Amino acid sequence: MSINKSLQAILAPQVTEKATMVADKHNQIAFKVKKDATKKEVKEAIELMFKVQVTAVNILNVNGKTKRAGKLMGKRNDWKKAYISIKTGQEINFTGE
Repeated sequence: MSINKSLQAILAPQVTEKATMVADKHNQIAFKVKKDATKKEVKEAIELMFKVQVTAVNILNVNGKTKRAGKLMGKRNDWKKAYISIKTGQEINFTGE
């Protein structure tokens, strides 16, 4: 597996109330990842990008919401989320310092 493919697996961090609560309580960070990303790819990407030791990766599929605009029904795209557990005492700094 190439390093380049692993690094492309991560799309963006999820910054929500739930993600912040999970980060404080369980030392986990949520990321939006590609639909075809595997746990191994996500783990390698996080370890390379942020120089932390990943202890666990939990991936889940998120179904897109059904929306309505007048008579028309539509659906948002499905996506994939990863919860990353990092070793105690380490943290991920998103500011780049």
